[in-house]
Amino acid sequence: MATFVRLLVSQAERVVSRLFKAERGEGPGSFLEAPRTEKLLERGEGGGLRYGLGAMQGWRAHMEDAHTAQPQLPGALATWAFFAVYDGHAGSTVAQFCACHLLGEVVVGEAFTGEAESPEAVKEAVREGFLRIDSRMQALARAEGWEHAGSTAVAVLVSPGHLYFINLGDSRALLCRAGRLTFYTEDHKPSQPRERERIENAGGTVLLQRVNGSLAVSRALGDFDYKAVAWRGQTEQLVSPEPEVYELPRCPGEDEFLVLACDGVWDAFDTEGLCAFVRSRLLLGGDPQAVCEEGSRDNMTCMVVCFRGAPGTSQAALQKERELDAHLESRVAELYGELQEQGAASLVAIFQCLASEVNPSLPPGGGLASKRAVIMEAYERLRRSYEAQMSGPCESGAPC
Repeated sequence: MATFVRLLVSQAERVVSRLFKAERGEGPGSFLEAPRTEKLLERGEGGGLRYGLGAMQGWRAHMEDAHTAQPQLPGALATWAFFAVYDGHAGSTVAQFCACHLLGEVVVGEAFTGEAESPEAVKEAVREGFLRIDSRMQALARAEGWEHAGSTAVAVLVSPGHLYFINLGDSRALLCRAGRLTFYTEDHKPSQPRERERIENAGGTVLLQRVNGSLAVSRALGDFDYKAVAWRGQTEQLVSPEPEVYELPRCPGEDEFLVLACDGVWDAFDTEGLCAFVRSRLLLGGDPQAVCEEGSRDNMTCMVVCFRGAPGTSQAALQKERELDAHLESRVAELYGELQEQGAASLVAIFQCLASEVNPSLPPGGGLASKRAVIMEAYERLRRSYEAQMSGPCESGAPC
């Protein structure tokens, strides 16, 4: 099937997925008649790390994502860093609360005060921090009436010697090391055997791959409607706030970058594809923020964190990109002329034609969709030129 058709199918699946994932009380009113296309862009650096972030509200009625980016923690933890993306649902309350307070609940206790770093102690401190903030929010939610709100969370805690990947829900983080995808977190879905077992033990069901036919993730912060059995422990409820924490030793010189993104990004990219796409953009001299700006979509957030070993600008890659852009512009002009003779010179028709052609020079992971700006700009120039010619005077001087 042509790449363009696959892109349309992917976009449709994303819309359907968003509709199914809507919480109780959400419906058509949760979506706008026209998308909000302004992008939130952010960049920063510290402690030998550079990060960039891109986010966009899109068709959703509210922006429900939030994030934390601290490339250098204060005080005694100045050699540590923390990055996180929170994908909220049924409102942004939980995501925003976590963005403000989760880090403070995590980096406490002996795990962060001793002289020698203990990975096991750090992982346990992270776990306890998540449980603590969820308990804290539950009391607030009951008092303030936001029991329905929830959020996934994906984070990376960077120490001088280790990378701690933290995941709760279906957002995802990856590590590119020495030019290859080395690690990525595992999504928490209700259909997974271990998740299904907990849900059923808690008296629930997995229907349409959702908790009780409604919630599409099996672990999340908030979502207190699913944590209402007082005699069950926090990790034994229908939805668990317990994160999975993975620890990897750092490899200076080989560690290149991290990507943290909410599930909508992973609906459009597979993990290896996004890793390859980000690396190809960095080789063009793009900073992390520019890379994220290319990738952000409807109510999605993507963060890229670069280590000192991240790839720098490649003249060969730049030349290849210039040649690709020139080729696409030339093909758009050729196709526009051919299709105009048939009265069918639409942007969609041109995309379909280009998608049917094999082009190994397209960015890895991004494909033709990642060059949409080049194609659209070339098309608009041709369209405006054609319309100007059609509305201009004839050779006799009279209007045509």
